[in-house]
Order: sequence, then structure tokens, then C-alpha cells
Amino acid sequence: MVSCDSIVGKPARIRLSVSDFNDIDGRVLVIFDGHCGLCNGSVRWFLVRDRKDRLRFVPSESPKVAEILRRHGVNLVADPGGPDTILVVRDPGGPMERLLERSDGVMAMLEELPRPWPAVAAVLRWIPRGLRDLVYRLIARWRYRIWGRLESCPLLTAEERGRFL
Repeated sequence: MVSCDSIVGKPARIRLSVSDFNDIDGRVLVIFDGHCGLCNGSVRWFLVRDRKDRLRFVPSESPKVAEILRRHGVNLVADPGGPDTILVVRDPGGPMERLLERSDGVMAMLEELPRPWPAVAAVLRWIPRGLRDLVYRLIARWRYRIWGRLESCPLLTAEERGRFL
């Protein structure tokens, strides 16, 4: 079995601090479930469309994100499987660090893509957050049953590796 961190060239046992996210350089950090088939498919979808190179990805299982998750109250000890949502961090490690989850996280990712995706995010914002998040939670609850659970992270191309931390 291959860990997600070793796929991107760094062993999983290395513990890194938030200062290691300095190379994000104004990009948005996307924390996703590396074992979820839907999540991995979604990341690949965003990789193809992120022509402006605005997104950086890291699996929630990575020790690199433990400090960020802890700061925002995501307890991996209580939930060793990781969060049940995609997490988007704006300005990771910076003074304006902000964590977005569920539908707000997805919309933040869409806003970083070229047209027409920011317009799609704007339309989705018209739907009340409670309703958006209800749909998101239902999909999250059934994601492993429908899209499966991966035993290892998919292999990445050399170009894709540069987009993962």
C-alpha cells in the first residue's frame, strides 16, 4: 500500500509545520480525503480546470495539515478517518487564515477557476447554505458506498505532483 504523502515525493512520517506552506504563495489549500473515490475524482476534475494554477491539494491524512486542522477544531484523534468534508484554507499559516468547509469550500474552489466556474459559484450562493450543506452531507454519508474507498492514492503525473503538498 502506498501512502498519499509518499506518492507526492515526501515520506508520511515527516512532520511539517505550517511554515512549510509558505510556498503556497497566495494559492488556496484544499484538504481532501485521500481514500475517497469521489474526493479523488473531484480533485482530478479541479486539476484539469485549474489552468491558472490557483489550487494546492493535500490529503487530510497527511501530517502536514494536522496543525491547521487542530487550530480550527478538527480533531483527528476523535475522528481518525479524517473530516467528512473537503476543507479549503485561504491564507494557510497567515494572519487572515480562514477555513471553509462543505458547500462553502466547493464554491471557494470554483471561484478560483477560470470562467464560467465563478459564475456557477455565484448562482449556488443563492441557495441557502443550510440546504446546500444538507445535500453535501447526504452525498458525504454515501460517498464510500457509491464511489468506493481507495486503499492507496492514485499515481500522479509529474505535473500533478507539483500541485500537491
